[in-house]
Amino acid sequence: MKTRYSGRWFNWYPGRGAVEKVQALSEDEMIQGRSLWQDAWRRLRRNRAALLSMIVLGVIAVACIVIPWVWLYGYAQPNWDLLNHPPTWKGWHIFGTDALGRDLFVRVMWGSRISLMVGVVATLVSLIIGVSWGAMAGYIGGWVDGMMMRFVDILYSVPFIPFVIILMVLFGRNIFLIFIAIGAVSWLGIARIVRGQTLSLRKKEFVEAARASGLSSRAIVRHHIVPNLIGIVVVYVTLTIPSVILFEAFLSFLGLGVQAPMTSLGGLVSDGASVLQSSPYLLIIPAIFLGVIVYCFNFIGDGLRDALDPKDR
Repeated sequence: MKTRYSGRWFNWYPGRGAVEKVQALSEDEMIQGRSLWQDAWRRLRRNRAALLSMIVLGVIAVACIVIPWVWLYGYAQPNWDLLNHPPTWKGWHIFGTDALGRDLFVRVMWGSRISLMVGVVATLVSLIIGVSWGAMAGYIGGWVDGMMMRFVDILYSVPFIPFVIILMVLFGRNIFLIFIAIGAVSWLGIARIVRGQTLSLRKKEFVEAARASGLSSRAIVRHHIVPNLIGIVVVYVTLTIPSVILFEAFLSFLGLGVQAPMTSLGGLVSDGASVLQSSPYLLIIPAIFLGVIVYCFNFIGDGLRDALDPKDR
């Protein structure tokens, strides 16, 4: 077979492997493309830090759920024979015990569970409020947008930590109320982000077509605006969860978190800080778990940001 290129003739013989590969492909495989999420997952798998963080975080999450149910001790069960004992295989206290003889390993697992629950639930609450508020403000526009965003600016001017403390004092220190209180004041950032993206999306052709077909504003926001914000929202979630976990840890460090004997990683760090010189493992071990969880979420967020960025190809 001959082909002509730039006025010259060249002999071209396709390799046997290439011919067999083309023949092996079915018609469906040749015309099938990749969706946005398939392409994002393919790019995310190339990010070793994000992939390793997902594995580590998955192992920690499974351990937090399973180990408190199957371990030899409960998180509030004391052992009066081993008080402030360093890590030992005696009695399977592999992380040691605290001042009341409670097993630190199961308490770290339980505290990690509480911290992850706080991060996920509080972020979900902020996500629902922020996406709804920002999408409606950006789509409606005009004076309604101005009033809604001025309300956001007013909340931004309120000190964050005192506001959460006031909510916790008014509604009590129930663990689920802590989730809601933290989530109720952390939606301001995503509301601004979603509002800015909605302002650019509402003039797109597909939104104009949906409006011309008679869809209501609520249906357009729910079925056309919000689905196009998923990429930004996913990245925001992975970057907000660690900040919420750190904020809950700070509240627990101040003694305003979950009530004893239940604990979180912040509460364990606070307890360990008071006996740092005599029992440093009570501070070091929970701090390592807290740092690993936060870093894993940050690496996953960076990987998702790169994978979902349509300009980074």
